[in-house]
Amino acid sequence: MNLPQPSALGLRKSFGFGDRLGLATPGHLAAVAKSDFAPIFAQQSVREMERTQRTPQEVLRAAQRALAAAGYGQPWGADADHHKTPEDVAKSAAAGFTFFTIDPSAFVNNAADRLAPAELAAEIARLEADGVLAKGWSREYLGRRFDVAARLTLEFTPERLDRAAVKYARALSHAAVMSDAIAKACAGRPFDVEVSIDETETVTSPLDHLFCGLELKWRGVPVTSLAPRFIGEFEKGIDYRGDLTAFEAQLREHVAVAKFCGPYKISIHSGSDKFSIYPAIGRACGELLHVKTAGTSYLEALRVVARTAPALFGEIVEFCRGRFDSDRKSYHLSTTLAQVESLPRYAGPQDEARFLDEVAGRQLLHVTFGSVLTVGADARGKKFKDGILEVLDRHAALHLELLDKHFTKHLALLRAG
Repeated sequence: MNLPQPSALGLRKSFGFGDRLGLATPGHLAAVAKSDFAPIFAQQSVREMERTQRTPQEVLRAAQRALAAAGYGQPWGADADHHKTPEDVAKSAAAGFTFFTIDPSAFVNNAADRLAPAELAAEIARLEADGVLAKGWSREYLGRRFDVAARLTLEFTPERLDRAAVKYARALSHAAVMSDAIAKACAGRPFDVEVSIDETETVTSPLDHLFCGLELKWRGVPVTSLAPRFIGEFEKGIDYRGDLTAFEAQLREHVAVAKFCGPYKISIHSGSDKFSIYPAIGRACGELLHVKTAGTSYLEALRVVARTAPALFGEIVEFCRGRFDSDRKSYHLSTTLAQVESLPRYAGPQDEARFLDEVAGRQLLHVTFGSVLTVGADARGKKFKDGILEVLDRHAALHLELLDKHFTKHLALLRAG
């Protein structure tokens, strides 16, 4: 069988579908066929691949086989998500990935906005001594008015510029190193680069974004999309929490900065299930938009299990309850251990909404996916992953139906804007 190959999508409006089990592409395809988004069918972060014990080749081949079976012939992408090292890039590029999300979060100084003036000056001196900032770098920014859009002019004060530089300069320098590694690994093949600065403790202001966008441009990073840390809360698996009007107003400024520095797309992380703000995202971003989803497809797979194999689902819930406190540590969540412990045992399909539609249940199941798929087993010692895959194989039509419905809702609300 000739497998369809992913391609670079450039500035086409796009939507990323994460698939932790390798069986979701038919449902994703059904939804995207009714939209005008360019799809990214293969998408997996290094963290996800480690937690599911999958390789880049396995992730990509699962999508390719499903697309070949469906006779799909339109352009599509493959996202090597949240890559932090050149070694990770080399592995994903060798497998055939075409979209690379650079995650430089380890190099972001989250304390920058809290530093006293003397501490700030010392950090700037270190950045200059290390060669992260070139001699005279501030002349590119100070004393200039950046007319980003017709009604948006941004200007740096010395202090605001120094705080942006201390927060992001090392991260942007690492992004340039990663960009060079991507170009080398792709060896002449077209590719897309996304820079993710969303996994930080503080919000990316439009002025911060301007600093990042200009630095990336001057450092030669070919940005296709950039993910800021927005105001409000973008927790995994649940809707947006925050002021909708303030979010849209700031998002419009981010879009203006992206046009000014690029143009490049604004990327929404975590885009799963943010239904209340999708129309605003569609209105503000237009074509310069990428939305990234991941764990929500896994939850729809568990919905199939809940409906058709309630005993297995009940065992999974109790296993997850015991893993929640340790597995949640790499996620920003509002759900507490006390809330998880207060959830009743799963009693059957009548409890589906409690675990798959309400916040505590969804986040319990979301963050424990790696444990479920690698070490979890039922009372007889059979691995949960094997049981889940068998259920999905027996109920492939229901699995497709639920994914189609779920992502049609995502894409329709984005288009509604």
